Amino acid sequence: MTHDPVLASSSVPLARGWRLFLQSVVARAYPRIIGQQREKSWLFFDVLLPLLSVAAYVLVYRAMRAPEDYVGFVVVGGAMLAFWMNVLWSMSMQLYWEREQGNLALYILAPNSMMAILLGMAVGGLTATTLRALAIILLGSWLFQVSFAVVSFWGLFLVFLLTMVALYGMGMMFASVFLLLGREAWAALDAIQEPVYFISGFYFPIRALPFWLATAASILPLTLGLDAMRQLCFRTGASLGFLSLQVEVGILGLLALLFLAGARFLLAYVERVAVREGRLTEARR
Repeated sequence: MTHDPVLASSSVPLARGWRLFLQSVVARAYPRIIGQQREKSWLFFDVLLPLLSVAAYVLVYRAMRAPEDYVGFVVVGGAMLAFWMNVLWSMSMQLYWEREQGNLALYILAPNSMMAILLGMAVGGLTATTLRALAIILLGSWLFQVSFAVVSFWGLFLVFLLTMVALYGMGMMFASVFLLLGREAWAALDAIQEPVYFISGFYFPIRALPFWLATAASILPLTLGLDAMRQLCFRTGASLGFLSLQVEVGILGLLALLFLAGARFLLAYVERVAVREGRLTEARR
């Protein structure tokens, strides 16, 4: 039996289990975090341009003499919109784009799990998008003189964390769905983008919608996440909330578990289909 001298002399241990999983997460998050610093023009498009839509709603509310907290609702909603766009285009479409570029087969064949790869994308995207969202809040608060009345910083952090886990879990689940849909994914994204802007209440309290519509919209993590954060950030937030803060936190926790479990199941299904049919990793022309 012959031995490869290169392999025999190698002293680098092979990572397995959780060590391989964590290394995969860090390795896949690194390009997204570093890449944001190399393309400076993205800062303009991702920070200043969203402020234009925020400014439009602020001017409308002030022309209507709405309560001043509505201005704060708009600023927070404009900041959270950055996370939705990141999930929609940088998470949900990621596997489809990787297949178009010929990288999906490498992901399927790699010894690490697809869950680790998508989780690394989520961590990298979340880190970069959080900085942009903070910039939108700071600039919006300064330009429009928003006054916050935070009830609990720890509660606000918990709500934000649960919202992000559920939102990016949904993005990982959609990545498998859109990969299976193929080119129809573009039509699906275009179809859901504007309705989500409306039913998630980015620029108004979700309580203004009919109860049945607001209840159906609660399947989207941003709907209840935004409502809960507004309850914690503004004086009139609790009175304009859709559900009580405790109920919304509980639902967000359930959504986080549901979407993560769904993502794990669908990713395993995608891998089985790729191995069995051998065509899923090829771009359809």
